[in-house]
Amino acid sequence: MRKLTRVGARPGFLDYLVQLWDFREFILYDSRARVQSGTRRDKLGSAWLLLNPVFNGLTYFLIFGLLLHTSNGIKNYVGYLVIGIFMFQLSSGAITNGARSIRNNISVIQAFNFPRATLPIGANIRELMANVPLLLGMLLIIVVLPPTEKITWLWLLLIPAVGLQWIFNLGIGMILARVIAKVHDITHLIPFALRVWMYGSAIFYSYDRFITHPFLLALVKANPLFCVIDIVRDSVLYAKVPSWQSWATLAVWALGALAFGLVFFWKGEESYGRN
Repeated sequence: MRKLTRVGARPGFLDYLVQLWDFREFILYDSRARVQSGTRRDKLGSAWLLLNPVFNGLTYFLIFGLLLHTSNGIKNYVGYLVIGIFMFQLSSGAITNGARSIRNNISVIQAFNFPRATLPIGANIRELMANVPLLLGMLLIIVVLPPTEKITWLWLLLIPAVGLQWIFNLGIGMILARVIAKVHDITHLIPFALRVWMYGSAIFYSYDRFITHPFLLALVKANPLFCVIDIVRDSVLYAKVPSWQSWATLAVWALGALAFGLVFFWKGEESYGRN
């Protein structure tokens, strides 16, 4: 006699991972389709993916670079600021959309039986796809705007850096997706948390100002977003091999966030769409 299984029951963790793998083609297809349709209502279409961070960069350059003079002592401040803004945009968009993926798809969750983790995974893949033009635009700005930088083989390090950043974004997005599925009010706190994170990531200023404050300096260097930005700045802007400490810190954050995020999200599998 075969054992009956309750509809919607949470599978074992390994079985859950297998189910996610079986849905890989659907996730990729859905991600591509949503990226293509995401900006159709705008006359400039996907160009806004690049224009938004450019306008943000100009605003921050005027305020921090010209008015507050945080650019003092920073070589190629334009490139320094551009990398900070564009890399932050990649994380903020991915984490925000991943966090809201369950709440924004309640009707789909209630209508179909599928592993719910496909939703935050799909949201993060969409953000990565949508931001490829953003990354290319960032590199173009660094090459074109004076003081221009030369293209070197170190630019290839952007690929593993973004890969680790994507893994970290996915882990945090999955954690927040379950939390927001239970307490929707948390959604309103995300923009404030992201703003604090941005100001603490040395995007507009050099972390050298914390040399006389060891504790604050350690906090900045332990920040995963700062690690991503620091790696990209070293390899793309300053043509030097990023420190192994930055790689190690980023890898620990990324793999730790993904491992915890997957397990944490899986444990809430049966509760999604029932509140």
